[in-house]
Amino acid sequence: MTLSGSCLSGGIQYVITGALTDVYHCHCSMCRKLHAAAFRICAKVQASDWRTVIGEELLKTFESSPGEFKVLCSTCGSSIHTRFTEKPEIYALPLGTLDTDPGVRPGRHVFVGNKAPWYEIADDLPQFTEND
Repeated sequence: MTLSGSCLSGGIQYVITGALTDVYHCHCSMCRKLHAAAFRICAKVQASDWRTVIGEELLKTFESSPGEFKVLCSTCGSSIHTRFTEKPEIYALPLGTLDTDPGVRPGRHVFVGNKAPWYEIADDLPQFTEND
């Protein structure tokens, strides 16, 4: 299965040729601010399965916390993925930039102690205070 995605401006387009794993809703304040939303829906993808098709020069990296790097579009600000110093083989992918159905669904909520006070979790997925 090949998945494709893009940023809001269309300047960055990417493909993923491997499986998405460990899909979850993240309610941490960093994800809420980065995505301007109540939470981020995220999955893990092998870095070797990622290919930027166009727009490599538009990718901008921001170290949001030690060893954690948010990769954004420098034109529109879309969050493309997150990479980690301690696990360079894995990217965290926000599913919102996918243009195709990933075929996976979230399995849990994490960092629920930091969730937006105006948002109520209304599903039966497990909830955790951390992302273990």
